[in-house]
Amino acid sequence: MSSVLAKNRFLILRRLTQSLILFFFFAGGAYGWSLLRGNLSASKLLNTIPLADPFALLQVLATGNIVRTEALVGAAIVALFFALVAGRAFCGWVCPVNAVTDAAAWLRGKLKVGLSEKDIRLSRNTRYWVLGLSVVLSVITGVAAFEWISPISMLLRGILFGMGAGWTVIVALFVFDAVIVKNGFCGHVCPLGGFYSLLGRYRLIKVRHDKDACTLCMRCIESCPEKQVLDLVGKRSGVVASGECSNCGQCIEACEDHAMEFSIRAVVKGR
Repeated sequence: MSSVLAKNRFLILRRLTQSLILFFFFAGGAYGWSLLRGNLSASKLLNTIPLADPFALLQVLATGNIVRTEALVGAAIVALFFALVAGRAFCGWVCPVNAVTDAAAWLRGKLKVGLSEKDIRLSRNTRYWVLGLSVVLSVITGVAAFEWISPISMLLRGILFGMGAGWTVIVALFVFDAVIVKNGFCGHVCPLGGFYSLLGRYRLIKVRHDKDACTLCMRCIESCPEKQVLDLVGKRSGVVASGECSNCGQCIEACEDHAMEFSIRAVVKGR
């Protein structure tokens, strides 16, 4: 049992974090708890500290609407936290869609289903094009374009208040990841993931690779939803610099040689 927990420690912690955030949002609305009230777009911590999705705010600003100072402060707090500390950890540790796409990846691997990368090619840069398009469409239409169709918002509302027709979008997303493109939504399409990738390149928390301990088993790369960020494996020791790393810890769990670890000290020393 202890070995199973050790091999899945970050997965367990991620699911616990995501579940607690959802629970506190629910409790804030249903019971009036002040710990976390609102949603992932805009909320208040301890009924005092404003928090806001900086990408959602960017789209709102693009529409030409005036936003409250509180929203600007909240977006700045969130942006600075992920830019300076956690990087793209929002995708792996906060976003509820992550559980859906992880389940799709697990099913795809277990049943050996789905199209291969040779059958269909989708550039990981697509998310940056979608990011830019979201901002442009926000300017043209006068509404926050991605927020209007975001499966992240749909799933959160569905969990808290009931899915309604939103379940069709989530099922479609699951099928897309399980059958069409591996890690398709989070790894290729989601503009929010692209936004945090740009934001988090210089984060404090990064995965460190120890070349001397590495036996080139490649289990880390097989498990990673963003394989391109592990280009240093087996080549050199150092930290994963790419902002596209979501700090999910799957590579660390998969490595039986203890060649991967989270390291703040290595990042500070490198700077």
